[in-house]
Amino acid sequence: MTRAAVIQMVSTAELSANLESAGRLLGEAADGGARLALLPENFALFDSSLARDLAESEYRDRLLSQWLGEQARRLGIWLVAGSLPAIDRADGSLIEDGRVRSRMLVVDDRGEVVARYDKRHLFDVDVGDAQSRYRESDRFEPGDEPAVVDSPVGMLGLSICYDLRFPLHYQRLRDLGAEVMLVPSAFTAVTGEAHWEVLLRARAIETQCYCLGADQGGQHTPTRLTWGHSMIVSPWGEVLGCQERGEGVVLADIDLAGLRRQRDQMPVWQHRQDRC
Repeated sequence: MTRAAVIQMVSTAELSANLESAGRLLGEAADGGARLALLPENFALFDSSLARDLAESEYRDRLLSQWLGEQARRLGIWLVAGSLPAIDRADGSLIEDGRVRSRMLVVDDRGEVVARYDKRHLFDVDVGDAQSRYRESDRFEPGDEPAVVDSPVGMLGLSICYDLRFPLHYQRLRDLGAEVMLVPSAFTAVTGEAHWEVLLRARAIETQCYCLGADQGGQHTPTRLTWGHSMIVSPWGEVLGCQERGEGVVLADIDLAGLRRQRDQMPVWQHRQDRC
């Protein structure tokens, strides 16, 4: 077995304060024996109006990428940056219309970026909360392709937040070999209370994979409240640990031998009558 961690934050518009919190929580994860730690969506900056400025700075100076590499080397763990704004695409072209992409980076314990994924599904939704209207597509461009990468805790399937509502995304990741689904998020309190846990458990059961859900969990602005309840779910759909509100770290052991045994005993992938 190998231990993984999901980290819950209450990020703000203050980059330095967010990085201080993230570094401290990553240290707790490493002290708890984690080989891999997942940060939530928007961990470094919780203000979409500043996303383009941060993306341009990162494209020019790579300071956040350097910070992530330093943390991974310092702690001797793999870490996953839940999302950072990016102005370049996978082919190297720049986004010229003022928008950015929401990008996950997977960093190994040598501090090297070994995989990236750009969020495919954008949250253009009306919600019954104080903010009411969410239109990610105003500021973000969708990504193109699913992505998986091998790691010390198993083959990782990459996703971000609203992707969680689209089961074909996770079926594709399973087809690509995923064993552990990563779901960094900033679910609203309204949608999170209704659907967060049931969707994580459904994706785990459907794909026979672990699901690591790292959520934002508190009051960010007068109108922005996130649900929290970051959790790790087993391939059987069991919640192995949960942080309900506020900052915290959830640890659980990833049992790949048990996962493969379960797949052998209930070979649902061989029983499928369709392919995505």
